[in-house]
Amino acid sequence: MAAADDLALAVAVTQVAADMALGHFNARSEWWEKSPGDPVGVADLEVDAYLKAALIGARPDDGWLSEETADTAERLGKQRVWLVDPIDGTRDFVRGRTGWSVSVALVVDGMVEVAALAAPARGQMFVAGRGMGARCNGTQLSVTALPSLTGVRLPMDAANLTASYWPSPWPGEVVERPNSVALRMAKLASAEADAWLEGRSIWEWDVAAASLILSEAGGIATDRHGSPLTFNKPSPVFNGIAAANPVLHGEILARLDHALKVFAARRASES
Repeated sequence: MAAADDLALAVAVTQVAADMALGHFNARSEWWEKSPGDPVGVADLEVDAYLKAALIGARPDDGWLSEETADTAERLGKQRVWLVDPIDGTRDFVRGRTGWSVSVALVVDGMVEVAALAAPARGQMFVAGRGMGARCNGTQLSVTALPSLTGVRLPMDAANLTASYWPSPWPGEVVERPNSVALRMAKLASAEADAWLEGRSIWEWDVAAASLILSEAGGIATDRHGSPLTFNKPSPVFNGIAAANPVLHGEILARLDHALKVFAARRASES
């Protein structure tokens, strides 16, 4: 299957799904909590059902992994697997904020090959194909060339710049932090931020599409150990991610490692 054909399919289907989600967003449709602080709604389920029907309907031999579909071991035997988050950033969605997205990625042998990430409340569509570059609304994307942490822009809460778990305060500033993890990473690809890091567990579907968009824009995203992100694992989760341009990535990774060791020491002292 030609990657260009897969990308065209992903983009077309994601656009329809984005329009569907936007209709629910404007209507403030019903939602509830799967668990405390973890909302889900009619929009998530309808978009998920549409995406599975459209993508697996077009590619019936492919596997499937989505936040809103019960996971099965069947996908582990598939060379090609679609990784989907029907609405990433549901908390922003239900609060009427624009920081949510529809994320669709095709993984082949553990690597993302095509990606479509729509933020319809912002009028944005990010697309990328491995070796094809990354674009937003047709404009080529490229990460910043910031040579040091001085002036670094991070999508995080302002209070975190000077938190005690860093080796030193960040010598930069915060930028908008959308609830969608995928959009935070996409901000690096579109040069609206310089780095992003997360120490908590992140599901594969949260970052699959955005990771290819970032790498095709010249950036780097790894797990907390500096290893490349690989997908369709038996346990589809990353325990920490560091993302930045190639020059800054090592420093971002070192700061993440420091913070995680501080947290681990605190937990040990409390046990």
